[in-house]
Amino acid sequence: MSANITLSEAAANRIREILAGEPGKGALRVAVVGGGCSGFQYQFDIVEGPEAGDEVIEAHGATVVVDRESLPFLLGATIDFEDTLAARRFVVNNPNATSSCGCGVSFSI
Repeated sequence: MSANITLSEAAANRIREILAGEPGKGALRVAVVGGGCSGFQYQFDIVEGPEAGDEVIEAHGATVVVDRESLPFLLGATIDFEDTLAARRFVVNNPNATSSCGCGVSFSI
């Protein structure tokens, strides 16, 4: 299955910055887990690298891995990084999400 997941340059830059301070780590893992006020939420972790069955997205010198269970929820998504006065965070622009909560942390399909 081709995930067609896009990684923005801003997200890649932030991933590289984080990994520079994490010896032995080589990727950002993005997962979809149950929870939040809308049913699903994104989980971000710094990991050594991909595990068997992971989808690997490489762009702008950074690597993102997505597990098999999360992949269908992220098809066609763009992973970006937002750096504003209000927040510094990874943001997933997900065409599969039919709604999201007011704080933007959780979503429904």
